[in-house]
Amino acid sequence: MKIRALTLGILSAAAMSAAMTGGALAQGLRPSGAAQAPRLTPNVTLPPANARPTTRAADFIVAVVNSEPITNNDVRNRMERLAAQMQAQGVTLPPVNVFARDVLERLIMEKIQIQNAKELGMKVDEYAVNQAVKSVAAQNKIDEDDMYRRLAHDGITKEQFREELRSQMLMQRLRDREVDARVKVSEADIDQYLREQRSAAGNAASTSPMEINLAHILVAVPEGASEDAIATQRAKAQKLVDEIQGGKDFFAVARSSSDAADAAQGGLMGLRPAERYPDLFVKSTQKAAAGSVVGPVQSPAGFHILKVVDRTLTGVPSVAVQSHVRHILLRMGPQLTEEQAAERLQDYRRRIDSGQASFESLAREYSQDGSAQKGGDLGWAGPGRFVPEFEQAVGALQAGQISEPVLSRFGMHLIQLLERREVKLSQREQREMVRDVVREKKLDEAYANWMQEARARAYVELREPPQ
Repeated sequence: MKIRALTLGILSAAAMSAAMTGGALAQGLRPSGAAQAPRLTPNVTLPPANARPTTRAADFIVAVVNSEPITNNDVRNRMERLAAQMQAQGVTLPPVNVFARDVLERLIMEKIQIQNAKELGMKVDEYAVNQAVKSVAAQNKIDEDDMYRRLAHDGITKEQFREELRSQMLMQRLRDREVDARVKVSEADIDQYLREQRSAAGNAASTSPMEINLAHILVAVPEGASEDAIATQRAKAQKLVDEIQGGKDFFAVARSSSDAADAAQGGLMGLRPAERYPDLFVKSTQKAAAGSVVGPVQSPAGFHILKVVDRTLTGVPSVAVQSHVRHILLRMGPQLTEEQAAERLQDYRRRIDSGQASFESLAREYSQDGSAQKGGDLGWAGPGRFVPEFEQAVGALQAGQISEPVLSRFGMHLIQLLERREVKLSQREQREMVRDVVREKKLDEAYANWMQEARARAYVELREPPQ
């Protein structure tokens, strides 16, 4: 069994100065010009099903990073796990010596980051690790005990798995702290991006450099299913189509009925070049107008229902799904741990559910955020406007639902989704979405530069090459 390295709902997010506008800016919402966090998916690559520990020769040190060793077995273990992941994705492996060198460099950089984080006094509490474990188990649709049993079957102990999650989250928090402040996106940057997009669209009009935003519902068909089972799933998919055409919200149906991994986000797959979608999806929707629904379409995985959310030639979406949310924020410190903050928010949640108090009144009384005076109301926001872990939690909610406590770099949140809508974006809103695209590109560059600087400052002694 292979546990997927999935997006974790508690990983840290984009930087935001608490002092901005006197602290009145809502924590959890990205301000203009704030840097987006790197990808949320942690670098936790786990072995394939039925993997067994390989018999090793005597171990030896291949590198020393600021007095901490990296051994040959460290490199071999990581190589095996990365190789299994790459092969599962159909990626050709590089020559062994090149692969070993690249993996060693990756381990060196990870060790440098973890050392830097610890020197700065950064840490990841047990509560955060527990939440990460729950998230991975939930997204793999198994309980925690079963996940640990299957990991043990693959030669990974519970302690190893938790420690690797902790390390990945620690590195993410360090990147947030050290890199985000370096990234600024000006209006001139946005104008330059738009000019480049229009130029590219004009120069390549004959090849239609289309970008599309699809949402999708999957009714899965198990491998080797009988004809009767396939017919049953086809009928189920058709019933969902009929419900959507009868007026049901596509995104709500996706959240409740889709078997796809993106169900919690309403099946929304995001604006991307057409070639980055499966050919089946592109061919099925190529003549469909924005807003229309296509399907069921059959593939080896099952039956797909597709909604064309938007299509554009400039890379700027004209339509987006917006969420109207409110939250209560508690900040951690010497007097309040992550676990205590979560317990308080759970108590608020129970009081709201039992009718003893309203979300709005509790937000006004207890929330440590600029939105408190408005009952925690953050207004309408589209994709990319919330920090990633906050946005992921919002995406999993139905209208009216309240989340479990959500941890971000700003503190612990209790979130309620009030409404969700699909809207035509104004020019200003389109520019803000472009700002997020440009920010992500600049953040990648800033992160690469920061990593080079961190590598240059560290003492790294390369000994014997890994074998």
